[in-house]
Amino acid sequence: MITVVGSINLDIVATGPDLPRPGETVAGARLAMHPGGKGANQALAAKRLGAAVQMVGAVGADDMAAEALKLLEAGGVGLTHVAHINGETTGAALIAVSASGENQIVVCPGANNALRAEDVDHPPLLNLMGVLEVPVPVLLAAARRASGFVTLNLAPALPVPDELLAEADLISVNETEAAAYGARLDDCGARVAVSLGSEGAVLKRNGAEIARARPPQVTVVDTVGAGDTFTAALTVALLEGRGEADALAFAVTAGALACTRPGAQPSLPHRKDVDALLSATA
Repeated sequence: MITVVGSINLDIVATGPDLPRPGETVAGARLAMHPGGKGANQALAAKRLGAAVQMVGAVGADDMAAEALKLLEAGGVGLTHVAHINGETTGAALIAVSASGENQIVVCPGANNALRAEDVDHPPLLNLMGVLEVPVPVLLAAARRASGFVTLNLAPALPVPDELLAEADLISVNETEAAAYGARLDDCGARVAVSLGSEGAVLKRNGAEIARARPPQVTVVDTVGAGDTFTAALTVALLEGRGEADALAFAVTAGALACTRPGAQPSLPHRKDVDALLSATA
């Protein structure tokens, strides 16, 4: 069982020809709404890749909550420990996507910021995936309770205590986040996965590279959710006992597949599709 402690959002996506520059209006975009939030994305990704998953998070007592939880519920993610908080709005992300698939995101955290450390006191906590879109004290409490494997997706880059880094078995970041944390990632003792976009990913320990993988070529539609898929896939693969190189190859393949469809959660790949693409490109 993987317990995901993280954010639950409703993504409001405008897909247009270009991303706006500061002060610019881009017309002709298409509007869509999808369930999202990095925590919820990773929970559903891990479930679709074959893991048993429960979610710990918070939504508002509002009309957006049911829509934000819709795909998690339909996908079989356990929602017993998701709080519905009066007086808070369900988290939302305002996402602009260009024709090339690049994106800009503004996050309105809402109820995600109201999650408390005591909210992780009761669910059984074996393996943990934690995301920095909820308060740091919540993640620290969860990581200390977890008795198995601990993955921390340190996104977005925020000040975090050394005590949190010390609890991790795997830290997942992109290049920008890796640069923000700097040498602290080399010194924490965990395996550190750095996603490199179209170049794939590298896995390090104590600053030394231990594995590298490039993704298969795909037609990119929307990169939203690719990083969450990568983190979930790497965690699932390592928990299954795969070697580090094989696990990283599985993760970049899953992340590439997530780029081939629009939206965060609608684009998350299923295990059979990842295995098929891996076999086709082996």
